[in-house]
Amino acid sequence: MKKAIIALLIWMGTATLAAQESPRTLSLDEAFSITLSGNPAVQAAQYHELAARQERRAAIGLRMPQINVSGAYTYLGKDIGFDLNDLKAPAGNLAQQIFQSGLIPEQAIPKVQALIAPLLGADWFLPLQDRSLGFVGGEVTLPIYLGGKINAANRAARIEEKSAAAQGRQTVNALVSELVERYYGLALARQVAEVRQQVVEGVRQHLEDAIALEQNGMIAHSERLYVEFKMAEAERELQNARLQVETISSALSNTLGREGEYLPVTTMFILDRIEPLDYFRESALAQNPQLEEVALKKQLAQEAVKLQRANFLPQVAAMGGGTFYNYQVTDVLPRWAVGVGVNLRIFDGLNREYKYSAAKHTVRRVEILETKAGHDVAVLVEKLYNQMLNYGNQIASIEASIRFAEAYLQSKNAAFLEGMSSSSDLVDAELNLAKVRAERMQAAYNYDLLLARLLEAAGMSDEYPLYLRRSDARPITFE
Repeated sequence: MKKAIIALLIWMGTATLAAQESPRTLSLDEAFSITLSGNPAVQAAQYHELAARQERRAAIGLRMPQINVSGAYTYLGKDIGFDLNDLKAPAGNLAQQIFQSGLIPEQAIPKVQALIAPLLGADWFLPLQDRSLGFVGGEVTLPIYLGGKINAANRAARIEEKSAAAQGRQTVNALVSELVERYYGLALARQVAEVRQQVVEGVRQHLEDAIALEQNGMIAHSERLYVEFKMAEAERELQNARLQVETISSALSNTLGREGEYLPVTTMFILDRIEPLDYFRESALAQNPQLEEVALKKQLAQEAVKLQRANFLPQVAAMGGGTFYNYQVTDVLPRWAVGVGVNLRIFDGLNREYKYSAAKHTVRRVEILETKAGHDVAVLVEKLYNQMLNYGNQIASIEASIRFAEAYLQSKNAAFLEGMSSSSDLVDAELNLAKVRAERMQAAYNYDLLLARLLEAAGMSDEYPLYLRRSDARPITFE
């Protein structure tokens, strides 16, 4: 009984481990959802857009008044005031002259001198401000006219926000193409590995038959050696196919933003009909994020010209301030003040002139780049479109080759069973059929990848799932 329980536990543990190691089935729609929610590039693009939005909101604050609160404590080298001690000697002489003039009776002179003596002996320094003082106050500055700088800064911030959104769409479109490349690439690699496995098993069976036939003297030794050579070649190609599966699987996990082993279940497809080339060209000119970003850069360069032109105009601002708390500050100073300031730069070494000229040249440069980018995207769309149609046409011819290879294999197999064909001919026929089937899958993979890149260039990557579900989308399988 104990042995049975132990065996059951071992079986359950082995089953659990096998379940954990088995790849998870993944449809292309699920892959899209996972990628657009978990890929770090998408998250970084979202943060970029949020940062640009906050910068645009910050630019609005340039129109608002600037309010500052400040405080200070100061200890001066000495008190501030009027020193009249130099006038004491002339005042004393004047008093003596009056006493000697006889204007004051002699009996009253001692009393007057007694009154004047403390005055002449005192310190004749009249303080206005104590050497120790402090205050807490605030000031308000309101821009009235800055030559258009504030308006240019706000427009530039809005353009930067749109540019961040365009870059985000470009990132998503590139990820869609990357996902299609790696998703269907993994499906193709797994299919190739499976085919290589089937080839190895088939060649192994032929090798066993060839060994038996050689022992019975029915085939030459060279025939068996040829099958052994094909067996080694098939095993080497199987190992390479498995390594390719591991590499593409890691790449797909990186695109998804999740670690794991996945089994693609959405089949590759081709379209029986596709929109004309002009449809994708017009869409690219209207929706391509790169072209939109170049157009926004031109607008940004134009705003830079306006910003440099504002440096030639006067700047006007209203200001006001006051103190809330004073420590030993003289009452002579006012507690508040308001005013308007004007600043007009007359000469700065031609700095403004050169920067203004540079900004205008930048606009012309971006205009040329915008024209070139439009031509480049149009050429790219045409190239991808024609290459995609080429692979679609290849599939039709490859399917005819598959029918021939299947019929040829059947004839060689029948001939081999009747002893009218060598095992090497049968092996070559099986390998040829597997090769042609793999070529069809490779052509379908190239077709789907080029469709994704075509939609990316046209700014329509989000419509790829719609093409996948179209009624004229014909699935392409290995069989």
